Parts: sequence; C-alpha cells; structure tokens
Amino acid sequence: MALCVPQDILDALTDVAMPRLSSEPGAAEMLVVNSYTIPLHRAGAIVVGSGAAGLRAAVEMKRRNVDVVILSQSAWGGTSACSGSDKQTLHTANTKDQGDNFFDLAASIGAGGAMDEDMAYIEAVGSVRAMASLQYLGLPLPQDHLGGTLRYQTDHDEVGRATSCGPRTSRLMVKVLAEEAIRLGISFFNQTTVVKVLRDKGRVCGVLAIRSKDSTETNPYGLTVYACSALVLAAGGPGELYRDSVFPNGCFGTLGLALETGLELTNITENQFGIGTRREGFPWNLSGTYVQVIPHIYSVDADGGEHHFLAEYYRSTQEMASNIFRKGYQWPFHASRMLDFQSSLIDLAIFREGQAGRRVFMDFNRNPLAIDRDFSLDRLDDDVASYLRSAGANQVLPIDRLRHMNPLAIELYRRYKVDITKDPLEFAVNHQHMNGGIAVDTWGCTNVPGIYAVGEAAGTHGATRPGGSALNAGQVFGTRVAEHIGALGAPTCTDDVTSAVAHAVEHLQKVLTNNGRLSVKGVRAEIQARMSDKAGILCTPTDVAAARREAQRLNSEIRQHGITVSRPSEAARVLQWQQMALASEAVLAALDTYIAQGGGSRGARAICDPEGEALPQTVKGPIADARFRAERDADKQEQLIVQYDGDHLVVSSRANRKHGGARSFFERDWPAWLTGDIFHSKELSPKR
Repeated sequence: MALCVPQDILDALTDVAMPRLSSEPGAAEMLVVNSYTIPLHRAGAIVVGSGAAGLRAAVEMKRRNVDVVILSQSAWGGTSACSGSDKQTLHTANTKDQGDNFFDLAASIGAGGAMDEDMAYIEAVGSVRAMASLQYLGLPLPQDHLGGTLRYQTDHDEVGRATSCGPRTSRLMVKVLAEEAIRLGISFFNQTTVVKVLRDKGRVCGVLAIRSKDSTETNPYGLTVYACSALVLAAGGPGELYRDSVFPNGCFGTLGLALETGLELTNITENQFGIGTRREGFPWNLSGTYVQVIPHIYSVDADGGEHHFLAEYYRSTQEMASNIFRKGYQWPFHASRMLDFQSSLIDLAIFREGQAGRRVFMDFNRNPLAIDRDFSLDRLDDDVASYLRSAGANQVLPIDRLRHMNPLAIELYRRYKVDITKDPLEFAVNHQHMNGGIAVDTWGCTNVPGIYAVGEAAGTHGATRPGGSALNAGQVFGTRVAEHIGALGAPTCTDDVTSAVAHAVEHLQKVLTNNGRLSVKGVRAEIQARMSDKAGILCTPTDVAAARREAQRLNSEIRQHGITVSRPSEAARVLQWQQMALASEAVLAALDTYIAQGGGSRGARAICDPEGEALPQTVKGPIADARFRAERDADKQEQLIVQYDGDHLVVSSRANRKHGGARSFFERDWPAWLTGDIFHSKELSPKR
C-alpha cells in the first residue's frame, strides 16, 4: 500500500520560504582612490558566502562576540539553498545495531585516498555536534518513535549513516541558520560580489567588492571596501567551470580569487560527476529514489527515434535494472565501476549517447524494456530485491514506486512545471561537486594569516567522499573556524587600507577594458567547452595537455589585453570570468601533472590510455577507446598543491597528514584547552 502523506506536509518540505534580510548598515567612511570615491565598512571578521557553511561560521562567531559581517553575491541563491546534491548530512552511527565509532567513520570519509587522516577524524567527531545543533535550530531530521535518527545508505557508505528531510534538506539547513543569523543581528550585505582580497604586511586586511547599489558618478563600478582582521571564504565551488553542470547559474566560487591572493589549492583534480537534469531547465541530481524505482532509460535521435541503448551494454534485463537501482547510492561516476558490468557503465553509456548527438530521458511510466526477459520485480539482484521489499515498493510502475517511497521527489519537479507523473525527464552526466579547493589546516586556516576557508571552497575532501559528508564538513569546519577566530581574537579592523585598495583597483583597471579582443561571452564559452569536453569523466593525456596549453594562452591574452566591459554593470561578471579562466588553468595544470607522472583513474575521471590495464566490457564486446589506467596506491597517499606566483602556476605535492597517533587523556590534555594552546596548530604541512 502506498504511503499517504498529506499535501500540506509535502508543500512545507518542498516550498521552503527563506527569511527576509534586515536593512544593511551604511558606510561610516569613504576612501578616495585613483579618482574613485569608495564606501568603507569595518568589521572584525567577514564571511564571503551565505550558504550553509558560511552561515554556520558567522553564527558561531557571533556567539563568541566576534564582530562579523556576511557578504553574498545572491542571498539564498547558491548551491546549498538551490541545488540538489546528496542532500543529507552524514553523522556517526552510535545507535547502529552493529556498532560504529569515530575511527570507523573517519576511515569511510577518507577511504578514497588523497585525504588527511586528521581532517577525516575531525569531520567524524564533529558530526554529532553538527547534527544536534541543526536539530536544536529546528532542522526536521526524521526520527523513529524512540528518538533514533532514521538513516540509509548512500554513495561510498556501506554502513548507512545518511539521513534526510527530503530533497530540500540543505535548503532547510540554510533556512534555520539564516534565521539564527538574523536573530543574532549579524550584518548582511546582499548583491555584493567580492573581486579582490586585500593584504597588508603578509596578512589579510579586507576585501574589495562590487555592489551596483553603490554605483555613483565617482564610483561607476560600485566599488566597496570591507576592512577586517579575519576573512572566511565560503562561496562554494566553481559551478560555472563546466558547460555540463548541475550547479545553479552564477556559482563561480573563489578558486581564482584564492589563487590571485596567493592561497594554496589542493586536490583540484578531484570532482564528482553524475546524472542530473540539465541546468537549462531545473538542474537537479537524479540520485536516491529517482533511480531506485528503476525507470525506463532511453535516448532520442535527431529524427525522434527512440533507442534502448542500455541493451547494448548489459547482458540481461536483471543486470541492467539492478544497476539502474544502484545508481541511487552509487550516484557519482567512478572509473572502476565501469568494469564488470557495474553501475558506472550507465554513466559511460549516457555520456556516449550525448557524444553521438542523442538526448537521454528517463520515463517513470514505463519499466525498463527487456534485453533477454521482460522486467520483473521478482528478477532482481539480491541486494536490490531486499531493499525494495523492505521499502514496500512492490508497485507495478516506477511512478507508483516513487510515489510510495518518496513523494517529495515528484513534488519537487512539479514546482518547476515538470510533471514526471506524465512526461519523461531529460538528463545527462553533469559536474556536481569540487572535492578539492583551498588548502586548509585542522582549524580551517589557509597559508595566508587571517584567511580561512570552509564548505566547498575548502579542499578538505579526498578523491571520493561519502554522499552527504560535504554538508557535514561545512558545518564542522564552520564551527572550528569560528572557535579559532574567537579564541585568537578578531577586533574590528582600524588599519589604513588605502594602499591595499589602490593596488587592487589598479589590477581591476588592467582587466576591464573598453575595446579588448575578448568578450565575457567568448571567454565563458571557451572555458566551459574545454573543461566539459577535455576534462570530464573521460580524459586522455594528449587532450588534457593540449587543453592546458589553450588555457595558458587564454590567461596570457587576458593579462595582456583584458576583457571587454561594455557597461559598468558588467564589471563584476568580467572579473569573475577572468578569475574562472585562472581557476580552469589551475585544474588543467594539476590534472596534466598528475597524468604525466603516471597517475591513474579514480573517482572523478577515467584516464584513457591505449596501454591501460582496465578495459570496460559490454555485451557486444570491449570499448577500446575507454581503456583506462588503474589507480596507483601511491597516489592515494599524497595530494597535489597548486599555487600562483603572479605569472604562472606551480604544481607540487605533499604527503597526507596522519591522525597523530596518541589518543587523548583528560588530565594530560585539559590544560591545552584551558590555555588555548589547542588553537595554535602547526602550519600547513610543507610540500615535498
């Protein structure tokens, strides 16, 4: 029997209204720099970004009496509030009947390699506090009648530590944190795009931003300065880096900004790609129950003909259907899962259909078509059949199974005028998450004093991660960053920042030109096509090396000639695309270095090589052009570091940090907490 959830409950978990912002405080000072009259605001700490991680950092700082300000390009418009990734938090499973502990959880978080052991342990230990505090703020995580949290299995998680409020979990997280930030009286500046970090004597002293509302005759671009003692970068990942992306439009992240500031980046070769609806309509990941109900997947050619293309890959209806189901908790593409007729063979098949010019759809009103025998719920692999039986999902059609298992999945698309109860859903393999980012230590500190990074902006993940752990990491490190800033002190900045602002304005003037050969539209098209076509799920050494050279050429041209800005209101976008060009080159430089050193295939990408050891098979035989290198164990033990020296990118490596060995002991370790010594951690591990 189908579950019956009242419509008002479905509405409340789908239509999540965000709070209204309070009025912005006016600027108390004005700077005159290079003929520009610029408003100047001062604070102890600035958070760039209004997603779940940034809001957590701001709220926790305010609770520690730090004078904190939030700057946001678009309040409630980022990934946390708008996009659909693995929308659940990951937490320790102390209530799991087979037992679990922080070390086990840390091992799962770092199982993909290229991750610091201490960071994985921090995320594990902090997960209980992160989840409990969200519940305290009102996040409606589901419970059983005895108070235990309802949990399920997600990608790279064999224990089943994930939980969810439905597809809007992260938006609900943003909502409760935003309400708390407003209640605490945190100043919030919306429609504010940070374009340059200000430094003085080696440490941060503020940021230069663009705000159209501050535009005047003597300040046509709307330049605004925010001086601070501490800066937290929390503006998410580089969603605009790829043409085929599930990110909301306008998500640029801060990788280019960080490189220009001298910050180190780590693991930026590591991403997540997976199936999702296209960003031209309503971008959303198709993980979880969307595929666990086993819809019919097919493609359509230019003439409108349908193709049951998965029949060209799998050997039986049961094998195909079972692997469609497994995409629910094996959502990201993983090179090794292309082998032995596993679930990422589906990603490869969909990708190849797109290359052939065909559009791919899933139809919830049809069960999968037959390969050998007709589809039947009685003929599925044991793990799949057991799950569906436990869920009571024995309905005849996928749409009825979806309505029973997760009616919110239907409601979500209906809000965007897509009725999957009637119409097929078009989708593709898209970029979903940057696992790497700005290199930070165990307190979220970067290599530049006073600058921190949290959330997807920070490179705290390894080559893979359990689904939902990104949300958990943002909450854990948002809290730790606040603790660190609060303990060390972040008084309101009173420094003279005129010189730093003048240097930043000079840089902007070099990029913004009235008659350059490059346009924003052209730069965007070039970057996104190159990244999606040459650095997606299938890469070749030759293509990546060539893409790196093309990216170098583009950045050289930008440095020499700038990018055309046709009107002042375009300035912020021009600067963001200039920084995205630099971020793109950084990713390609790291990837090219990794491949040239013999690096093999892992989570995000298959490194295709005619001499590769791994060869995906289909029912019709091997796929020769998808032969790939296997991952080397040695690569799991280190991370690639990228830094910009003002002229070119330097790629190096360092070994993963270890946990540290000794377990805590109360009497021995309490003094370090009482005196604040725990906040004076060592600098980022030196490069080898």
